[in-house]
Amino acid sequence: MDILALSKLGRFRDIVTVLFKYGFDDVAERLQLPGKILIRKTRREAHDMSTWERLRRTLEELGPTFVKFGQILSLRGDLLPADLIKELEKLQDSVAPVPSEEIMGVLKKALKRPLEEVFSLIEEEPLAAGSLAQVHRAVLREENVPVALKIRRPNIVRTVEIDLQILEGAAPYLSEHLEFARTYDFVNLVKELKRALLRELNFTLEARNMQIISQSLGDEKDVIIPQVYETWTRHSVLTMDLIEGTKLKNFKPESIEERKQLAQIGIRLVVKQVLENGFFHADPHPGNYLIVEGGKVCLIDWGVVGILPSESRYELVELIAAIVDMEAEKVFDILVSLTGANVAQINERLLLRDILEILHLYHSVPIGKLDLGQLLMDLNNMLRTHHIKLPSDLALMFKTMVIAEGTARQLYPELDVIAEIEPFIKRLGVERWTPSQVWRRFTRQLRFYLKLQSNLPSSIQRILQKLEQGELDINFRHENLSGLQKSLDNVSNRLSFSIILGALIIGSSMIITTGVEPLVFGYPVIGLAGYLISAILGLAVVINIFSSRKF
Repeated sequence: MDILALSKLGRFRDIVTVLFKYGFDDVAERLQLPGKILIRKTRREAHDMSTWERLRRTLEELGPTFVKFGQILSLRGDLLPADLIKELEKLQDSVAPVPSEEIMGVLKKALKRPLEEVFSLIEEEPLAAGSLAQVHRAVLREENVPVALKIRRPNIVRTVEIDLQILEGAAPYLSEHLEFARTYDFVNLVKELKRALLRELNFTLEARNMQIISQSLGDEKDVIIPQVYETWTRHSVLTMDLIEGTKLKNFKPESIEERKQLAQIGIRLVVKQVLENGFFHADPHPGNYLIVEGGKVCLIDWGVVGILPSESRYELVELIAAIVDMEAEKVFDILVSLTGANVAQINERLLLRDILEILHLYHSVPIGKLDLGQLLMDLNNMLRTHHIKLPSDLALMFKTMVIAEGTARQLYPELDVIAEIEPFIKRLGVERWTPSQVWRRFTRQLRFYLKLQSNLPSSIQRILQKLEQGELDINFRHENLSGLQKSLDNVSNRLSFSIILGALIIGSSMIITTGVEPLVFGYPVIGLAGYLISAILGLAVVINIFSSRKF
């Protein structure tokens, strides 16, 4: 949507007002909105905050879409500065609950049944309230089992859609005018936000994620994944087992042994998802772990997940092994393969040197103390300095490992992460070279080459025919030049305006000397009118130049 069309939306003006409030004048100024002078007078609350703190406060005040935007961005340490990530991790989406009658209206509309026919009890007071949904305790009448009802907040979809529409419209415009937005690929970040948010608002997808992970973790006796009741699950309602426990962030283990056991369960749970299943919870922070009586762990909130294909998992295992063995050249080759980087555009010598520096830094500590998650993030930050981007799911995996390892070490600082993941590495290393896996890779490559062989002759023939007929065209496409084009248009418009203004002044001066009637104060009226119009137009040009601050 065009930026001027967006500016007519009341919500858009609210966003600009908040930007001014927290000192982001440059961003709001670049949007070139009408009424900026009035907005600029908004009271500020940004005197003693850092830039990233002001950004977090801005997102919090803008509401659920922007809070979720920040939370999703906090998972992308591959794209953003570490200080910004730390600030975004503080974002909280706990809000005041929706009145009971409104949330029950959403539930009744979704189930299309009188609630008393489905539930024998629904507690009006929510167990938790977030920006997108809130959770209520209930009891299914027929099954007579307690359940947790995750119910979407009323009108939240419409609110999110409007905010996404604004972000999509403003993103290209900001990328043209702000270096920060270009550096961090704001346009694609908004696309990723849209996909993640719309998926998170669809609770049937979250239910499917829980069912998939429940099957893959079925042999884990210390792990609980709530059972989903599909009959009573819809896009706006998720019905699942009520798991009662204490959130890990509030849990106080009584003994060192209990701490160690919980840390081992937590790291094993995440590593099994990432390396063995390739389907993993993308935000395993302490608030998403419930400690259930008996020392069992329940992982909740499956709205955001990552998926890794088998080849990426095999290469990841090789990467970890190469890091432990300090094989810099092998680390280099695997990173290039994982990222799909163009070797011709990489300074190989400089990249290899940076990899060696990181490996030497981490090999100065005992293997049992190795912070693997942070090492992966340091490698990722190093790749960013070389303008190499990780695929989004790999970036999510890196961040997941950092969160999981950090949470485990908070419980038990002496945890040997390498020892915990070694069984998975060995098992996956053997699995990669089983006859079935080798045959699968061979047949895939064979299909590719057979398809190439069948298509290549006809493709070459078409190119040669176009060349012979003089129909072979080469198209060039420019990017990010719209700002320059707009500047040239402004310059040409001002120049044309100035020429017309000069002609008007000269013409008026010639009329003044003729003495053509009617006269006022002895001067021709037409000449005086020309001078007056010239003065007004000239003043308008001067005001425009000074207001744009481009002089």
